[in-house]
Amino acid sequence: MCILGVGAIAGGAVGSYMDQQEAELRKELEDTGVSVTRRGDEIILNMPSHIGFSTGSADLNAYSFPILDSVSKVLLKYNKTLLEVVGHTDNVGTAENNQSLSERRANTVAQYLISRGILRDRAIIVGSGEVRPIADNRTAEGRALNRRVELSLLPISKDG
Repeated sequence: MCILGVGAIAGGAVGSYMDQQEAELRKELEDTGVSVTRRGDEIILNMPSHIGFSTGSADLNAYSFPILDSVSKVLLKYNKTLLEVVGHTDNVGTAENNQSLSERRANTVAQYLISRGILRDRAIIVGSGEVRPIADNRTAEGRALNRRVELSLLPISKDG
């Protein structure tokens, strides 16, 4: 796969490329509250709600800017990855409103990264609403964990 202006990684080099990118992301995001998880060749950054957004809002808070600047710094260096930006919500409110809010949050994060030089062609923007919780929505703590944006980095490989 090759998208406009973005090269691909030869199949055998994918693992090493993603290893290096993961190590730099872990270093850049240490002590920020953003978790870095590896699943095969996919790297997932989980930005809990207190980092990015106030409850019910799609406006980034000031705390998120240096974090997203660190992410964009690494993404600019490792430009052979696609970036999936997925917004999530808790289950408070209607499913329709939560879907819209999750889409707006994902778009806000993606647009910020694009404003920092990330090619628009690399970004996939998705709103998941309330359908993929990672915690129990019956507690305030669980709802807080479910209000998040996840960034998934996927290699663009020549092998497809």
